[in-house]
Amino acid sequence: MADVLPILPVQVSWPIVNSLYSAVDLLPSFVGAVSIANNSTLQWKGACFYNNTASLELHNKTGSRFGGGTIHIKVSNAHSYSCMDLYIFATPYRVTWDYYALSREHTVQIKEWESQAELEYVKRKGVSIFLMQAGTLGTLRALWDVFPLFTNTAWGENSNIGFLKKHMGASFDQRPQPWVSNLTTEDIHSGDFLAISKIRGRWGGFETLEKWVSGTYAGHSAICLRDAEGKLWVGESGHENDKGEDIIAMLPWEEWWEYELTKDDSNPHIALLPLHPDLRAKFNQTAAWEYARSMAGKPYGFHNLIFSWIDTIDGNYPSPLDAHLVASVMTVWNHLQPAYAANMWNEALNKRLGTQGLDLPDILVEVEKRGSSFAKLLTIPEQDDWVYSDGKSTSCIAFVLEMYKEAGLFGPLASSIQVTEFTIKDAYSLKFFENNTNRLPKWCNADDTVKLPFCQILGKYRMELPGYNTMDIYAHMNEKCPSMPPKYYRPQSC
Repeated sequence: MADVLPILPVQVSWPIVNSLYSAVDLLPSFVGAVSIANNSTLQWKGACFYNNTASLELHNKTGSRFGGGTIHIKVSNAHSYSCMDLYIFATPYRVTWDYYALSREHTVQIKEWESQAELEYVKRKGVSIFLMQAGTLGTLRALWDVFPLFTNTAWGENSNIGFLKKHMGASFDQRPQPWVSNLTTEDIHSGDFLAISKIRGRWGGFETLEKWVSGTYAGHSAICLRDAEGKLWVGESGHENDKGEDIIAMLPWEEWWEYELTKDDSNPHIALLPLHPDLRAKFNQTAAWEYARSMAGKPYGFHNLIFSWIDTIDGNYPSPLDAHLVASVMTVWNHLQPAYAANMWNEALNKRLGTQGLDLPDILVEVEKRGSSFAKLLTIPEQDDWVYSDGKSTSCIAFVLEMYKEAGLFGPLASSIQVTEFTIKDAYSLKFFENNTNRLPKWCNADDTVKLPFCQILGKYRMELPGYNTMDIYAHMNEKCPSMPPKYYRPQSC
């Protein structure tokens, strides 16, 4: 069906292509690495051509310093005369692409390897090949699906909702109005948790993808904290300052709440998760403030953002994601925005290797030299005491949980728990929160027909937090947990 779409009238083909493809189809799948080892030939089945082979030839036809190479690709047995396959070819040092519509041998010419290091890498590991599994038409349609996820429009909001319904099974049931709680701040205490879900604009799109890969039903978090005079504040990692920088900030409740009500254009949905009275009694407010002041103004924790998601070699990647694709994406970003790449993962990967200053290609080469793999490197747990070039790195949830640590909520297990390994789902699953709905404030969900175990204070749609308030703490928790949609099964004590 998909292969006849290009010759059908647009009014016929577009509704069909809408039903066949989704944003996930934009992700390429790893076919394999074509190498010179034992004159090996790589074989696979494509989206269009069912019989495909590839081999690699090293040569120096241009007389360059490091020589070059040719990838020979033979495609045959197309299942349709109108289809074509789209491929990406990558090493840690380069990314290129090509497409094939004819049954014959094709070549990918690499005139010159970038360095001796790339040449040696290719000799050992070859060139990775990725297939755009939806084909060319499906890829274009998937791009059309991805684009609105990040737009600040009703189209974008509906796209995010549709994605989460399809790939996570989220409900998005509409709540009765009013969608803003008539709350009283006297009922909000130090340590109360704010779970936030954004569904449109730049952050809405980012959170949608974060939710999909990690299984969390909230994409942002913050914490409430009262000072010695009783004034209520909100601590947040990820607050955008006047310069457009995402930083850690302590904001008066009134300022934070007014922004969410009137200026946040991501359509935020917010739930207040009150601490259990026993834990509230243990909460060391003085220690929490000392930690908050030590972190205020520091950058958001981009360094360890992805590592709270990846705990296993193959149990955290929704198809067709895998460690090969993560490395390929990192390679692209390393070329396009090297400073951004260094901030997002290079320093963290160096920490895991015990090295300093290696860029991504050198990191990948070093991993291979040690007889390990990039997939294994990504699973090494983040350590809360690691200090990066711009200080300690805490994402939104790590900042909240580090404050819980400092305030004494993790007790004697604090030193054996790395909260930088927690996702937002891991956090709201902790058995830290109120478990008696009769003790919730009177205004909590007062206008809703469904009585949630927490207080949703903003949002058109009813928030879901599967696994809420169910998990006891234990040493090394959340360091080895899979997160595969749509069930997101989590073994005990992982």
